[in-house]
Amino acid sequence: MKLENARDQFLLYLQGEKNASPHTVKNYGVDLVEFIAVTGGKPAREVDYIAIRKFLAHLKEKGYSKSTISRKLACLRSFFKFLTRENVIANNPAVGIATPKREKKLPSFLEIQEIEKLLEAVAGASLSSKRDRALLETLYSSGIRVSELVGLNVEDTDVLGGVLRIRGKGKKERMVPIGRKAQEAIREYLEKRGNDSGKTNGALFLNKNSTRLTDRSVRRILIKYARKASLQKQVSPHTLRHSFATHLLDRGADLRSVQELLGHESLSTTQIYTHVTTKRLKEVYEKVHPRA
Repeated sequence: MKLENARDQFLLYLQGEKNASPHTVKNYGVDLVEFIAVTGGKPAREVDYIAIRKFLAHLKEKGYSKSTISRKLACLRSFFKFLTRENVIANNPAVGIATPKREKKLPSFLEIQEIEKLLEAVAGASLSSKRDRALLETLYSSGIRVSELVGLNVEDTDVLGGVLRIRGKGKKERMVPIGRKAQEAIREYLEKRGNDSGKTNGALFLNKNSTRLTDRSVRRILIKYARKASLQKQVSPHTLRHSFATHLLDRGADLRSVQELLGHESLSTTQIYTHVTTKRLKEVYEKVHPRA
């Protein structure tokens, strides 16, 4: 079987049996296209350990980060495990290849004053302004991923109760609280929108064509207001997620609670934020302690 055909079967398997997110399916598809291009599109049974090592060397030469290389290697492991299970190949050639050690990169975040400047930059009574304010307030108030934000439906939003029903990775659901400011912003946006549920498929955040916003649209909206607020940092939707977690831990929230709010499967994923807060504590200590 050619690698192209094997790839198509694998992506169908991810969608149909594994219920993988569209984001994962898309990324794995891109990774496999790149792998097939580098290996020359040889039959699946001819791909060996050396071919995969050469692919990883190619990625390193291209300047890919260790985290990206690790993700692409994880894709190949899953791909060849699937082909082994389907008896397309006898052995998984990716077994035994070590994952590159990832750089410990602290997440970037905004200070509270910068968050306030960002949110205050959204002004006006137009529908788009009301939407943008609700969107940004929700991102910071809940700490949800941008994919979870654009996936929200009106029925997932309990403004009176102050909670959102989030469909996270692997179709897992969780309830996430939102603050008073976000509740008010969502309510004002929906009031301005009026009753248009018949043509929106229930989506909460809509574009000018009354269809669901995309991840890319949210990023553009955020960058627009970051520039308007004259923020000096590079900002993405994930920056607001990082800011949410950092600010909670700075104010004494326990790590387990923050893990649940963020929807992390492993506590170790959430622990990266303790490095941020510890670093900040050290900076404060060195600044104010007389014998620091």
